[in-house]
Amino acid sequence: MVNLGTPDAPTPAALKRFLAEFLWDPDVVKVPRPIWWPILNLYVLQSRPRASAEAYSKIWTDEGSPLLVESRRLTEAIANDPETDADVVLAMRYGNPSIAAGVTQLRDGGADRLIVLPIFPQFSDTTTGSIISAVNKELNALNWAPEIKFIESYFKDSGYINALTGSVWDWWSENDRAERLLFSFHGIPKKHVDDGDPYDKQCRETAQLAAQTLNLSPEDWAISFQSRFGFAEWLKPYTSVLLEQWAHDGIKSVQIICPSFAVDCLETLEEIAIRYRRLFEAAGGETFEYIPALNANVAHVNCLTDLISRFATGAEDSDAGAAS
Repeated sequence: MVNLGTPDAPTPAALKRFLAEFLWDPDVVKVPRPIWWPILNLYVLQSRPRASAEAYSKIWTDEGSPLLVESRRLTEAIANDPETDADVVLAMRYGNPSIAAGVTQLRDGGADRLIVLPIFPQFSDTTTGSIISAVNKELNALNWAPEIKFIESYFKDSGYINALTGSVWDWWSENDRAERLLFSFHGIPKKHVDDGDPYDKQCRETAQLAAQTLNLSPEDWAISFQSRFGFAEWLKPYTSVLLEQWAHDGIKSVQIICPSFAVDCLETLEEIAIRYRRLFEAAGGETFEYIPALNANVAHVNCLTDLISRFATGAEDSDAGAAS
């Protein structure tokens, strides 16, 4: 199981190491290397690590980074599920525990078949595509050629949609329902989609399926994209802009769920739950609620366990993408 990654500590030095690896990945920043190198090293890595460290310090726990903590809990829950007949190892695309360490652990443990599950429901070259490249690179470095399958996406898998909407129903059962429900996905540069990345389409299909399952009218919900970086155009509408517009239009209460994040992390706990809450309230909104990521809740564990089982037995279907 592979997630994006996290710094080792909420410090500028740790963030600089993490961002240097993350932002140098050509699947993430598709700018020619001779142009991007001076921008990254002389500007981005001189200014962004301190700001990012301050953001991480607001959500860091005694156990460490929320993304790593929740990813471990999810991995352990799947590994301990009676339906899981496999060794389950967690790796991060950037940072620790590394993909190299995970692949080596499985090889040394005698594995001869691998299923790689990037815990990103919607496929993007910037996430799942990069993970596929990195895993193949490590296998080549080890001169190891096991049978391998990649679960490329599960954006419309019925178990995933049910887990997602179940978390909303549970929230509504304990809290008042807001005027609007916003599905906020991590953004990517629009050029990636123009070049063929299916991420935008898959995000919109996830949101549409969830809205239908929740019996929402068109005026009750919307989709948006967050976490943009740099000056290029990213997928729209931007979450921050839409929230401000809603508040200015007189919408007083919103609830936000972030379906592209399998577990809670900086982008959900700090960007959404802290910064965007302040933004909405400053623009005139009154009630802002973030509905947590699925994390290691039972429905999510069951969904991913079933997905892994189907791929292990060759019973994968059209609701989940595969590559081998």
